[in-house]
Amino acid sequence: MLQDVAADCALGLYRLAGRAGAPLVRAHLRRRARHGREDSDRLAERLGRAGRARPAGALVWLHAASVGEALSCLTLIERLRTERPDLALLLTTGTVTSAGLMAERLPEGVIHQYAPVDLPAAVDGFLAHWRPDLALILESELWPNLLSAAARRGVELVLVNGRLSANSYRAWGRFRPLIRRLLGGFSLVLAQSPRDRERLQALGAATPRCLGNLKFAAADPAAEMDKLAALAETLVGRPCWLAASTHPGEETIAARVHEALVAGMPDLVTVIVPRHPERAPQIAEDLAASGLRAELRSRGGRFGPETGIYLADTMGELGLWYRLADVVFVGGSLAAKGGQNLIEPAKLGAAILSGPDTSNFAQIAEEMKAVGALGQVQDGEELTAEVGRLLADAGGRADMGRAAKSYARARSDVLEEVLGALAPWLDRAEVKSERADSALI
Repeated sequence: MLQDVAADCALGLYRLAGRAGAPLVRAHLRRRARHGREDSDRLAERLGRAGRARPAGALVWLHAASVGEALSCLTLIERLRTERPDLALLLTTGTVTSAGLMAERLPEGVIHQYAPVDLPAAVDGFLAHWRPDLALILESELWPNLLSAAARRGVELVLVNGRLSANSYRAWGRFRPLIRRLLGGFSLVLAQSPRDRERLQALGAATPRCLGNLKFAAADPAAEMDKLAALAETLVGRPCWLAASTHPGEETIAARVHEALVAGMPDLVTVIVPRHPERAPQIAEDLAASGLRAELRSRGGRFGPETGIYLADTMGELGLWYRLADVVFVGGSLAAKGGQNLIEPAKLGAAILSGPDTSNFAQIAEEMKAVGALGQVQDGEELTAEVGRLLADAGGRADMGRAAKSYARARSDVLEEVLGALAPWLDRAEVKSERADSALI
């Protein structure tokens, strides 16, 4: 009883703060739009005003935060589109980058909208228009207004590929009545690892299940074969390493690695793919201030014999570089951001390195290290040493790559498990919609 009262109070205060702060949030969105971090033409969607009509029949809403989460559920969306064609599918994401990628990759007929910001009016407008029969929430998108409003409207909620980092677990632990209420609104909780299952259960999820990480079922990162062939021809005989999905500070570290190694490897190519491509011009300026020239792919920078550092700041091409690079460093791990996706390069058989912070993929990192599929470094100095060692050791790189691919393939059946677990809820969504349609006749 006391926990319910505490949860009600917390939600009430959160909603009150949202209503009071709504003008500031709208101003913040407009400011972000001016800097290209929001879509000016679709800003209304962020405020709960739909850009499309709702299709007739049962509608399943999938919500993913950004690129990684959206890509991880693409194979799920494709299977639902094929096996349950009577279900309308709506995907929401929150970033411009993810929207651009989904415009290219979503199956025909699947609707994309920007997710509403977590303000009462925006959430209510979104739910009133789309009226989802089932909501599949990806990973850790636990927004109080969104989830509580959906539960009040009778929307069945399922947490798919649920994840709670150590930091998130500690933060939510300070608001236990609230997180218990939010997690209690889910009819089904599917955690992506045993550790996540334990954390979710400790915070109030009822009997969460662990079927594996849906990212293992994602398609291999795409690559256009003509571009791949042209780049591979340019790289013949040249050592190449990749700093992928880098965060601020990691580009400078990658450049220092290049400087340290190029004396002994004059043909070395260092490719940097920033996590947020819009940062590339500033990265190039920062490197230039240090006396280093970097070509920008988005500006037509030439990838030729004279290229040393190459900023690959175009969308949807990471698969190219995973296939081309001899060694892959996965970013967000030296910048203490929890680390980016280790599974994508593993599926392609890359020799993979990371920094010490892989908390976003903690269990996967531990397992990959145990089977020789991942090398971890503590700082830029160790990264220099490991990149240099692996570039000089073709056999060692091949062994790491085989171990990584074997590890990823052994877990690729997770999609079947997830679909099986979702089946009763998908069935209910179809029946619920059929009953609603019958009542209108």
